[in-house]
Amino acid sequence: MFLFAVLIILVALTFDFLNGFHDAANSIATVVSTRVLSPRIAVVWAAFFNFIAAFTFGTAVAKTIGQGMVDLRYVNLYVILSGLLGAIFWNLITWYFGLPISSSHALIGGYAGAAIAKAGWGVVVLSGWTKTLLFIILSPAIGMVLGAALMISVYWIFRHSAPLRVDRYFRRLQLFSAAAFSLGHGTNDAQKTMGIIAGVLFTAKLLDHFYVPFWVVLMAHAAIGLGTLAGGWRIVKTMGMKITKLRPVGGFCAETAAAASILGNALAGIPVSTTHTIAGGIMGVGSIQGLTAVRWGVARTIVWAWVLTIPVSGIVSALCFWAMHWIFPAA
Repeated sequence: MFLFAVLIILVALTFDFLNGFHDAANSIATVVSTRVLSPRIAVVWAAFFNFIAAFTFGTAVAKTIGQGMVDLRYVNLYVILSGLLGAIFWNLITWYFGLPISSSHALIGGYAGAAIAKAGWGVVVLSGWTKTLLFIILSPAIGMVLGAALMISVYWIFRHSAPLRVDRYFRRLQLFSAAAFSLGHGTNDAQKTMGIIAGVLFTAKLLDHFYVPFWVVLMAHAAIGLGTLAGGWRIVKTMGMKITKLRPVGGFCAETAAAASILGNALAGIPVSTTHTIAGGIMGVGSIQGLTAVRWGVARTIVWAWVLTIPVSGIVSALCFWAMHWIFPAA
């Protein structure tokens, strides 16, 4: 049992690494596409703030993921492993096609799919899912509204300033907005893996009650930071260049809007998608330049990938669990 638990923790950390790898684009796409930082320096900047988020916003999201989505009485180690495998599968498929999806929603979809395969629909904790499903719609909308509002405010405040001077200001400011977004990304996304690892420890009876040990916090943030260092370059192009053309002022507004939304939700313990939020921020900024400035065809493809994330991850995880159950009837 102990060795099996260790194996699943390693798989969870692999998922966390892939989360950072896949979502590196979210953290650096705007700052790279506006040429404020080179790609190499940008990933180091983002990875640093991914890691130091371990010392900032607590573990409220981890507790929601670990015990607020499915009934722990029906969860075993096979369920957790199957959920992770489904999430990893969808992460790799969407990375290959350059689609920025939510690794978080892949994880909760996979976790729920495996649990349902074991114990039926009654295993789902509806109260935990209500907020999550609501914010699938709200997080891009909030990012879009905040991004647009910030862009309008900046245009009004600097309406009498020379464009080159404004550009110079926001090249510096974008360093701070990129840092804030990376802090939010680390805070929200690493906590999902923490919740899964704490669930493994509790299910394996290595914890007497559900909580997140600090060594788990450090491991999760280190894994997501290393994944960000590796960088998901396919998705950088989609996020930073294909949705809309960004300048430093637009990059600052999109990142600041997304960071504010993500950090607020992290404090409330709501597991939101950093991908959805920053994509919404970018679309909001682009829409202020005119609706034709946003490539809505690309945005539509991204939205379809979002819609498919939870069901596809859940189905793959359910198939993984049934396969394990066939090989190991005790599962």
